[in-house]
Amino acid sequence: MRFFDILKLSLRMFKARTMRTLLTILGMSVGIAAIIFLVSFGYGLQRTLLQKITTSDALVSLDVTTGKEGGATILNGQTIDDIKSIPDIVDVIPVLEQSGQGKFGNILLDVNTVSSDASLLKTEGLKIEQGRLFERDESHDIVITAAVAQVFNTTPDKMIGQTVTLTLFPNDATGQSDHGASFTPETPYTIVGVVTGDENIVYLPISSLAGFTITNYTKLKVKCLSTAVLNQTRQTLEDRGFIASSISETIDQANKVFSVVQIVLMTFGMIALIVSAIGMFNTMTIALLERTEEIGIMKAIGASRNSISLMFIMESTLMGFLGSVGGVMIGILGGQILNILINAIATRFGGESVSLFYSPVWFILMVIGFGAFVGFMTGVFPARTASRIDALEALRYK
Repeated sequence: MRFFDILKLSLRMFKARTMRTLLTILGMSVGIAAIIFLVSFGYGLQRTLLQKITTSDALVSLDVTTGKEGGATILNGQTIDDIKSIPDIVDVIPVLEQSGQGKFGNILLDVNTVSSDASLLKTEGLKIEQGRLFERDESHDIVITAAVAQVFNTTPDKMIGQTVTLTLFPNDATGQSDHGASFTPETPYTIVGVVTGDENIVYLPISSLAGFTITNYTKLKVKCLSTAVLNQTRQTLEDRGFIASSISETIDQANKVFSVVQIVLMTFGMIALIVSAIGMFNTMTIALLERTEEIGIMKAIGASRNSISLMFIMESTLMGFLGSVGGVMIGILGGQILNILINAIATRFGGESVSLFYSPVWFILMVIGFGAFVGFMTGVFPARTASRIDALEALRYK
């Protein structure tokens, strides 16, 4: 028999048993949709988390602090020069973290201040909500977190252009804030940007602290040449008595956790798919019994065993393929609907809209191929049974 003749015979299921065939495909779609929905949820959470904590600069940066027993005890200008001499280090950014108070109009607000160069804001992976980050030559422009705007019950865009007077409380020898001493820059600051954040933090240029004596920085942000030299540079710094950490370590741990989560979610989806596969196998077995006499006639007029087998396999594979395509559509649509509902609730209560579902193209193609393979496997046994039926017995079958 010709291939297209076999294909036409396989497609007869849509006309002869339309409802049963559609229900079988729907059952397969439900199983595939469960996999798409659950695994896409895992990928979406992973993607959202990594987007919030990483930028390209953050991935090649190290946070360097003191505290290692018997190691370095101070971070000052000399320390910066020493670290800059290490190969594969592009830049060393000093960071001074202090508590302080911000005067917004007639209101005083306790804040945490981060004084550094403009380049720090990029390596910290800050996400801009409104405005922009301050530039290197801007000594009296600052960036605040969205939490500061929330304290004043206003939107981030209304904070842009507001002037602020800051009072900083220097750290004592133990690292605690000394409220007995304070430093207030003469020139007020102007808010030029608002970034995502749940704490009251103000980022200001360290160049604006003229007249304030800095004996020890809180930490140093060390930017490496590439991720390939990150581990080697970290080891060199630790050998010199510093504590060095990288956001890439957090990312690696997060990826491992999400890999386990995705496997667990896929397992639940596979259970639904197995139930669907059993239903498809049952459909193909019933189809075999109903078409026994037809198989006998086909054999009597010269149809080969391979043609009979191919007819059943094509039928089951086609149902598996259509079921997987339908399942992908249902799974993605269901995820988008749920994502819209969650974001609507989140924004209503002052939260941020996020994308909780993400389906990589390669994953969608793999699922469609897997669904077709499951359909193929459910048709193998009925196909082999059909090809072995004796033509004479088949013609006598009632």
